Amino acid sequence: MRYASRTGNAASAATDCLVVPRAAAPGLAAAMGVADEVGLVLEGTRGKAGAVAKVFLKGRPSRLLIVGGERTDADADADAKLADFRRDAKAAATAIAALDVADATICVDDFDAGSGNTYWKTRTALAAVSHATYRFTPYKSDKPKAAELRRLGVLSRQRTQTRRAVDHAQALDEGLALAKDLGNQPPNVCNPTFLAREARRLTRGVDNATTTVLDERKMSELGMGAFLAVTHGTATPAKMIIVNYRGGSPGDQPVVLVGKGITFDTGGINIKASAGMDEMKWDMCGAASVLGAAKAAISAQLPINLIVMAAAAENMPGGRASRPSDIVTTMSGQTVEIMNTDAEGRLVLCDALTYALRFKPAAVVDIATLTGAQVVALGSHASALYANDDSLADALSSAGDTAGDRMWRMPLWDDYQSALDSAFADLKNVGSGRAAGSITAACFLSRFTKDYPWAHLDIAGSAYVGGKGSTGRPLPALFEYLIGAAS
Repeated sequence: MRYASRTGNAASAATDCLVVPRAAAPGLAAAMGVADEVGLVLEGTRGKAGAVAKVFLKGRPSRLLIVGGERTDADADADAKLADFRRDAKAAATAIAALDVADATICVDDFDAGSGNTYWKTRTALAAVSHATYRFTPYKSDKPKAAELRRLGVLSRQRTQTRRAVDHAQALDEGLALAKDLGNQPPNVCNPTFLAREARRLTRGVDNATTTVLDERKMSELGMGAFLAVTHGTATPAKMIIVNYRGGSPGDQPVVLVGKGITFDTGGINIKASAGMDEMKWDMCGAASVLGAAKAAISAQLPINLIVMAAAAENMPGGRASRPSDIVTTMSGQTVEIMNTDAEGRLVLCDALTYALRFKPAAVVDIATLTGAQVVALGSHASALYANDDSLADALSSAGDTAGDRMWRMPLWDDYQSALDSAFADLKNVGSGRAAGSITAACFLSRFTKDYPWAHLDIAGSAYVGGKGSTGRPLPALFEYLIGAAS
């Protein structure tokens, strides 16, 4: 998909399809000389947020999409208008994706989004189209019909805001496509070696970005005993994948993003129930999202230094697999009693978070499909946010609100830490019982992040939709956060 900023008169726009709000449709129709055709459609349809009325015209444009309803300032506050615009953008995107047109134009100036400016409206509309037009079909013999849309323009008088928004939307679209594709690959294809190859491809030919991959021998030399405990039972070697993007000044501290990349999670010796185990191919969506963030940052050439780390491994049972009650030594020197081999994500992450310290980070954010408890607590609408730094937490939460990729801050109180006490090691890898499972997992990670501002995003409920595929979340929020950190 190619996005573009456009200027000029909507009535004479050279496009196959025009997208306008209901309030602006009569005036535009009169200017185009199609007032009768549009009037009949308006009379026969009911306007409301998220509604789309289609008008088929002769010539070009051949389609007019009339979106939303008519609300006055008196019955809609700023937040309601923002919400209405999101619904209108999603509905319009779905309709555009289903049309047999190659080019469409959205008249963003005509939409009232309350406090949302042209930049926000453009980003929101184009993100909706990115999601609506995404397809994953490489393994289909009889491939579903792809969206015809190839070009999408945004018509606005605010040239500077629009061009900046289009550039950022284009970069996010490329990052989302990568993150979703990686997440949707089958686990017999997408293993740690595959992820490493895709990361190397990401930085090939890019002057200010490099990819480094640590193999198991190097991880053993570094003392990553927790990470390696996860991969003992599999024939597929683990990888620590590191993408270094140098878009900022040489002396600027980098932001570090760390993604859990368990390319398939059987649970190990604590094997999962068979029902739903197919969804465990998505246990690497944290790694997919951070690699997508690297792709987006590189594409947008954000003025920021960024380190992306994907902790990639398979968790399989086998003769060499870790057992419940094994004790391992982490890279930090702390010992961990593995009480449950299905709590493997925190084991690969704790060594990755220790390794991140060598980059002298401005902030570290880890992203992981870490706990079923997160799904119980928040469902699929919000990712769980934990942090040891209020400023970092506020920045991430604000970025999520702006991007429509929300997160909810959860407690990280010392009261929960005692659940990790072990009689035989420094700590256990799970708490006692099922209570507060997402919180105790975050508490575990917090033991390895005391030397820098850190946040943890548990995305178990938001990263994918069972039977449908990867959502790419929380990449929209991460990219928004990186834009803010770079400014």
